[in-house]
Amino acid sequence: MGFNYKMGRMHSWGKGISRRCLPYKKTAPNWIQMSVQDLSDQICKLAKKGMTPSQIGVLLRDSNGIPQVDYITGSKIGRILRKNGLAPKIPEDLYHLIKKAVAIRKHLERNNKDKDSKFRLILVES
Repeated sequence: MGFNYKMGRMHSWGKGISRRCLPYKKTAPNWIQMSVQDLSDQICKLAKKGMTPSQIGVLLRDSNGIPQVDYITGSKIGRILRKNGLAPKIPEDLYHLIKKAVAIRKHLERNNKDKDSKFRLILVES
């Protein structure tokens, strides 16, 4: 007997079930000819250029056809960067939340009666 209802989101009206679907098999695809060391070197080179871990993943996916770095190397991009001392000081997701909160505060300085933005700022900062 399965339940057939959808959970609502906490801070929005959505009830969708759309999500990321990764393959069950966690091995490297056979079309990838790059070695683990070459891939790690390329990740470090891109990080030295100033790219974030998510930008590196998108570039590797689009230009080299690498679906998931951790299937090939056994560790994620952030861990590879941390091992080589190239990881950002604060995590990327936290950085973007701080950036969004600063933008909302700047907006509220000009539009202090914007109640919806005040509410969204509370959600971002929590």
